[in-house]
Amino acid sequence: MRIAIFGTGGAAGYFGARLAQAGEDVFFIARGEHLRAIQQHGLHVESVKGDVDIHPARATSDPAEVGPVDAVVLGVKTWQVRESAEAMRPLIGPETVVLPLQNGVEVCQQLAEVLGSEHVLGGLATIISYIVAPGRLRHEGGPCSIAFAELDNRPSERVERLRAAIDHAGVSVTVPANIQSALWSKLLFVSSLGGLGAVTRAPAGVLRRLPETRRLLEAAMHEVRAVALAHGVPVNEDQITIATANVDSLSEGGTMSLQRDIIAGRPSELDAWNGAVMRLGQATGVDVPTHTFIYEALLPQERRARGLERFD
Repeated sequence: MRIAIFGTGGAAGYFGARLAQAGEDVFFIARGEHLRAIQQHGLHVESVKGDVDIHPARATSDPAEVGPVDAVVLGVKTWQVRESAEAMRPLIGPETVVLPLQNGVEVCQQLAEVLGSEHVLGGLATIISYIVAPGRLRHEGGPCSIAFAELDNRPSERVERLRAAIDHAGVSVTVPANIQSALWSKLLFVSSLGGLGAVTRAPAGVLRRLPETRRLLEAAMHEVRAVALAHGVPVNEDQITIATANVDSLSEGGTMSLQRDIIAGRPSELDAWNGAVMRLGQATGVDVPTHTFIYEALLPQERRARGLERFD
């Protein structure tokens, strides 16, 4: 398959490297020093599943140099999705599909508004991988998987073709029976743990050990499920049990990307995680006091990170 990796960060870059290693026709869209390093020295991945060295790697900042592809794997941050959708237009042919890997439940609609829903799949990824230097990624282990499906959950040849390519690349891949349920279940986990971790500045080991913060964590998870149900998305009660078990399985010092970004003073995905729960709850009359508090408490830090507030 002819595949473009739009945003060659830790997650999409890793999956793209595996696909290129398996013989797929992969193009990496990147920018800045990261792009220059990939162009000059290739893309290097240090991985517990075996290192990958894609050299030469076809990389550019201009999608027009690539042209239409079979699939675009989108690896940018949630607040960059609309801008990226406009920029990737040269990659989109009549049969092109876009596979977003962002955490959140609003990304597919944002892509569809720009590119048309016929080009968009629902997707999510689970992986611990990040850029350690220009042109270099590190995959540290833990779960490593992709799940995706058509937005209406129908079986399709294009989904099966992409699934087969990813499977051949050695990556665990599934096609959920209900992709919206899968997306909301992931949001239930990341927004609750990430948001509470950002407010408390405490890692998973502390949050799960203290009865007070564990109650808050579970309350936040129940709120997400309630909002999903109000929007007609089936999220079973056992997803909360699964999510809390996942929290319990994390390392003592485990943190989420939102928490790390907030603490480091970087822009975060607060709006797409806790903000989305708050907005979508308000739209259906579902009260979400835990997520509302998390969002409003973190908003000043988020605005400072984006240059909208100064209180140093």
